[in-house]
Amino acid sequence: MKVLIRSVRIIDKNSPFNGQVKDILIRDGKIAEIGDGLSDADALVKEGNGLCVSPGWVDMRVASRDPGFEHKEDLDSVRTTAAHGGFTEIVLLPNSEPVVHSKDTLNYIKNSGRGGLVTLHVAASVTRKAQGVDFTEMIDLHTAGAVAFTDGEHPVQNADLFLKTILYLQPLNALLMNRPEDRQLTVFGQMHEGITSTLIGMKGMPSLAEEMMLNRDLKLLEYALEKSTFALTGQPMLHVSLVSTTEAVELIREAKRKGLPVTCDVAAHQLAFEDRDLIDFDTNLKVNPPFRASSDHEAIRRGLLDGTIDAIVSDHNPHDEECKNLEFDHADFGITGLETAFSLAVMHSGLKTEDIVEKLTSQPRHILRLAEININAGSEANLTFFEPETEWVFDKTYSKSKNTPFLGKTLKGAVRGVFNNDRLDWY
Repeated sequence: MKVLIRSVRIIDKNSPFNGQVKDILIRDGKIAEIGDGLSDADALVKEGNGLCVSPGWVDMRVASRDPGFEHKEDLDSVRTTAAHGGFTEIVLLPNSEPVVHSKDTLNYIKNSGRGGLVTLHVAASVTRKAQGVDFTEMIDLHTAGAVAFTDGEHPVQNADLFLKTILYLQPLNALLMNRPEDRQLTVFGQMHEGITSTLIGMKGMPSLAEEMMLNRDLKLLEYALEKSTFALTGQPMLHVSLVSTTEAVELIREAKRKGLPVTCDVAAHQLAFEDRDLIDFDTNLKVNPPFRASSDHEAIRRGLLDGTIDAIVSDHNPHDEECKNLEFDHADFGITGLETAFSLAVMHSGLKTEDIVEKLTSQPRHILRLAEININAGSEANLTFFEPETEWVFDKTYSKSKNTPFLGKTLKGAVRGVFNNDRLDWY
């Protein structure tokens, strides 16, 4: 396949062409040439208005629901949805049915996405059925290709299990991902505990639940390092998913100052809403962690700016009508986010485009131990094309589920196409 992209601004800090507007010729899945005034009579030509290109984006947190809940999302629909959001690689959580706690389920998912436009990476569960009781065969799963270990939507509550997981994974140079939440403090909770939850009579989920569990996880990580005889690799051992509070950001910041091998991410939708936006009981805004107060939003933005928060994720969490179109306290938590993550980052993060790209590309790749992608002649073409200043109307979703508050809204930051595995989709 031959593709010629004209007058595209290259955004890649590791490329000698970073910041330059060039033509890019792609041939047989590789970048054949980068220059000015390139031509090829046989090539498919693409161009845009203020078009930019970066290495393909990576989403570290996606729920696909396949196998088991294919009516909400299957592996085909999640790949299509990811591509329209600009992602060429996504990490799938293990919370399917069955849970990804065996090599059979892991291989089913990996083989389904092999050679496709969107590469599927699989995070295997820490415990069987993600129930927090018995360990999975983590060595076998790691050997089979699990990119990380996590119980996904179920935070690891047991401190002994958490500590032993760190100790088991360190000699494998494998990653533990965990979302900090003390569920004894959030039981029956529906939204952030604050003035709004009191006004509308909803059981609150206190910030303390996240902060106490995160403090525990960081203390256990530090303790594990003291007990370990293995040298640090320079890569994170613990990745904290979906930080949402001021104190949580500060805890991560302090842990990094101490040299702990820890990284973290934030969901793009966390940047767009606050707890007071739930005053009308819109179940599409029911997420976990919940939307917090304005002071927490400012702390998250500062964390993104100073590098405390390493990555931005979609936290794509599809649900059908039966799970969302009902009373608020009975609705499931979650938003579909693959198609809107970039736009929300552009509109609400306060970051420059180059910094947003870094939190979607090089940072996730480093955290996940994935091969680095560079835009240079001779490199594999794994690319995302986008126009950061272009406004667009989100009038159609490619997900099977429609649980998003952004349908029909005008957003800024348009994805124009993706190229991966010698395949191109252009929008």
